Amino acid sequence: QRGLDRLWPNTDMAFLLPGQPVRKGLYWVAGLYGLIIRCRLWCYRQGWLTTTRLPCRVVSVGNLTVGGTGKTPIVILLTEWLVAKGKRVAILSRGYKRTSTVPYLLVSDGSRILAGPSEAGDEPFLMAQRCPRAVVAVGADRVALGRWVLEQYPVDYIVLDDGFQHRALHRDVDLVLLDATDAAGLDALLPSGRLREPLEALERASAVVITRADSRQDVEAVQQRLRKIARLSEDVIEVVFRPESFRAIGSAGPQALEWGQGKRAWLVSGIGNSPSFRRSVESIGVEILGETVFEDHHRYCDEEIRQIRATVQANGSEIVLTTEKDGGKLSPFLRPNDPWWMLRLGTEVVRGEARLYGLIDGLLTDETEQVEVRA
Repeated sequence: QRGLDRLWPNTDMAFLLPGQPVRKGLYWVAGLYGLIIRCRLWCYRQGWLTTTRLPCRVVSVGNLTVGGTGKTPIVILLTEWLVAKGKRVAILSRGYKRTSTVPYLLVSDGSRILAGPSEAGDEPFLMAQRCPRAVVAVGADRVALGRWVLEQYPVDYIVLDDGFQHRALHRDVDLVLLDATDAAGLDALLPSGRLREPLEALERASAVVITRADSRQDVEAVQQRLRKIARLSEDVIEVVFRPESFRAIGSAGPQALEWGQGKRAWLVSGIGNSPSFRRSVESIGVEILGETVFEDHHRYCDEEIRQIRATVQANGSEIVLTTEKDGGKLSPFLRPNDPWWMLRLGTEVVRGEARLYGLIDGLLTDETEQVEVRA
């Protein structure tokens, strides 16, 4: 979507939401877009466009379609796992829709958060909150950003957020996420469909991760499309995002899921897959009276908060419930007595856990062997 905004700035972006059917009338535009993408990939294969290797391990988490496939929770999961192994980790992100104009911005130095969600971007800010021991930095040029971070911090691993199309930076592990609830998104290139690249681009991935894999029917719909790719096997990784706790915006204190059962709530979200948020809330027994949905990375304003307050007061909602990603952006607009809460989700690998961590463990093993050789 980010590239499409620049190519067709007046395009109605609603068709890019997950689950939308292919727009057959735009096949010809998608054909031109596909030609551009294939030429770019060919230039990398010929060596006309170069890939830079940084002096540390790089793990990329990306996707093949536009919109929210769950990259942020996977980045958090892998970062927490590496930190628990005693590794020094930096997360690099573009910082989409951030207000800061500096080329490189340090969001967290691994001990304190240095930039807010508006300045840094909502996703990097959330990753800095959830991974307090990791360095988090944002910048459009991830090669230059990585060098900038490495000049300041002794980093063992870089986790690259949304990096599959960022071919300029070499990665040791390349994970590509596909949303199980958006199988139709794999049927056509932008702007006819939601594909950033042709489906065969998955052949360069280290592994495919199917997210929101709660329904076997949804997973099978994605698997059916993956069978078109000869190299891909059935050995894909499957992940679900499950509600974990409630957290009051502006407070670190959690509430158990049982606290929300039966509560009347108004939902507010500005993420890439708002229907998935609603399904998560429904699954824990919250009574949803309605919802306000904004586009992904939405910047909130006072008037919108006033309108939501008025709606909530009129319809008898007990709480306003939003996502963790939105919570950081909403915090400056709220009063101390506002009953606004975030739903925290946990990430569970339900299939292929050994394969996922085996890919990272392979890097750890290689690193140990290199240290022994140098010794």
